Amino acid sequence: MGASFDGCADGRLAIVKASETRGDRRYRAFISYSHSDEAFVRRLHRWLEAYRIPRRLVGRTTPLGQVPGHLAPIFRDRQELPAASSLNAAVEDALARSDALLVLCSPAARASLWVNAEIRLFRRLHPDRPIIAALLTGEPGQVFPEALLEADAAGLVDEPVAADFRKNHDGAKLARLKIVGGLTGLALDELIQREAQRQLRRVITVTVAALAFALIMAMLLVYAIVARSEAEHQRRQAEGLIEFMLTDLRTRLQGVGRLEILQSVNTRALSYYGDQSDLSRLPAESLERRARVLHAMGEDDHRRGDHAAALATFREAHRVTAALLAAKPDDPVRIFAHAQSEFWLGYVDFLRFRYAQALPRFVAYRDLARQLVRISPANLKYHRELGYAEGNICTIAVARKGPRDSLEACAAALSTIEHIVRATPEDPGLRSDLANRHAWMADALRLMGRDEEAMVHRDRQRAIIDGLLAGDPRNASYRQDWILSRYSTSELLRALGKPAEADAMISESRRVIDGLIASDPQNEDWRVWREKLNEPSHP
Repeated sequence: MGASFDGCADGRLAIVKASETRGDRRYRAFISYSHSDEAFVRRLHRWLEAYRIPRRLVGRTTPLGQVPGHLAPIFRDRQELPAASSLNAAVEDALARSDALLVLCSPAARASLWVNAEIRLFRRLHPDRPIIAALLTGEPGQVFPEALLEADAAGLVDEPVAADFRKNHDGAKLARLKIVGGLTGLALDELIQREAQRQLRRVITVTVAALAFALIMAMLLVYAIVARSEAEHQRRQAEGLIEFMLTDLRTRLQGVGRLEILQSVNTRALSYYGDQSDLSRLPAESLERRARVLHAMGEDDHRRGDHAAALATFREAHRVTAALLAAKPDDPVRIFAHAQSEFWLGYVDFLRFRYAQALPRFVAYRDLARQLVRISPANLKYHRELGYAEGNICTIAVARKGPRDSLEACAAALSTIEHIVRATPEDPGLRSDLANRHAWMADALRLMGRDEEAMVHRDRQRAIIDGLLAGDPRNASYRQDWILSRYSTSELLRALGKPAEADAMISESRRVIDGLIASDPQNEDWRVWREKLNEPSHP
C-alpha cells in the first residue's frame, strides 16, 4: 500500500466524457469516494490540480518516477452511475489509466458498493501501483472499505496508513501534503520544509509590496512632512515580520527539527539590522529584538557544532544587552534580556568543562532572575527564569561532584519549577522543564550513593516525557529528551544490577536517534549522543 492520501467514491461515481478516456491519456490518480462526501472531494480535487510542486523538487527521480511540476490531471466522477451490477465502462477505463487510487474513507464510503468495486478492480489491474487512503470522519476500524483491507496478490494484508483530515489529528494542511508525497514519492518532511520556505517568501513578498505601496502613496503627499513618518512605519512593519520569525515561525520550525531552515530564518532577520557597531543608531526596542535574534542564532550554531560562531554571536548579544541595561538598570525587559546573555556565555563554558568560568555567568544569571522576581513576584515567567538559573547552579555542582552542594542546588531548582507547574499544569514547556529538574535531582542523589531514590526521579522524568511525546509524537525536542532519559536511566539500572533492562533501553534509543539524524543530518547534538549510545556499557 502506498503513502496515505485522499479520496473515495459513493453509490455515485462520476464519468468523464468519452473523449477524455480514450487514447493514451493517463491520470495521476483516480479519486474513489462516497456521494455523501461530494463537497469535500470537490474542494480536494481543486486543490490537488492547482498545487504546484516546489521548483527545486521538480524532475527528481523517486520510486514512483520523475517528479512532475503539477499533479493534474486527476480523475473525479461527475455523474451518478445507472443501476447496474458492474462498474461503468468509462470508469473502468479511467481506472486502467490511473497511476494511483485515492480512497476517501468515511462511514458512507465503507458501505458503498461502488467504492469497494473500484478498489478491487484497481488492485486487479495494477497490483504494483499505490492505493492511498484518506480518513475524513470516524475511526479507522469503522471507515476503511472492506476491499481496502483484503489480501493483495501476494496474499498480504496491509492496513492502510491514512492521511487524517480530522482536526485533532493531521489536519487539512498536513494531510494534503501527505497526499502530494504519496503521489510523487517525495518525503513528507522535505515537502513541509519547502512549504515553509514558500510561505516565508510569500510573507516577505507581501510585506515588501505593502511597504513599497505605502511609500509610493507617501511620496504623493507632502514628501517633507511624511518622509519621517513613513520611515518609522517601514521599520515597524519589517520588525513585525522579524517578531513573527522569532516567535510563531521559529516555534513551528523547531517542531520539524530542521536546523538549516532555522538558520535561514535567523539570517534573514539579522540582515535587517546590518552592521550596527554604533548602538545609538537603533531605538531600544530594536536593539532588544536584535539581541534576541543573536541568541537564537547562537543557539542554532551550537546545535550544528559550530561552537566558535556560537560564542562570537553570544558575545555580541551580551554587548548589546549590557549597554541597554546600563542605560536603564531597573527595566525588567532589559534585565531579562541580559540574563539570557549571561546564561548563554556560561553555557558555552560549561560545555567546554570550564566550570570555574561558567559559574560566575550562571550566578549572574541567577541574581538577575532574583531581581526580576522581586520586581514582579506574581509573574510566573520570572519565577521560571529563576528555576532555570538555579538549575544551572545545580549542573555545575553535579559536574564538580560536590554531593551536598549538588543536592541543595538541585532541590532548590526542582522546588521552584514544581511551584510553577502547580500554577499552570497544562503548559507542555513547563512539564518538560520539570522532567529536566527530576533528571538533575537523580544525578545529585547518585553522587550521595542514594541510587534507589535516584531511580524514583528518573521514573518521574520518563513518565513526563512519555506523556509529552504521546501528545506530540512528531516533536523532535521531545524525542531527543526521550532518548536522553533512557540513556541516563540505563546507567542507573546497571548500577542497580539490572543490565538486561539497561541494554533494552539503549537499543531502543539507538533506533530513535537514527531516525532523528536522518531527518536533520546537520544536528551535531544528535550525532554526539549517537556516539554515546554506541560506547561500551559500564555501571
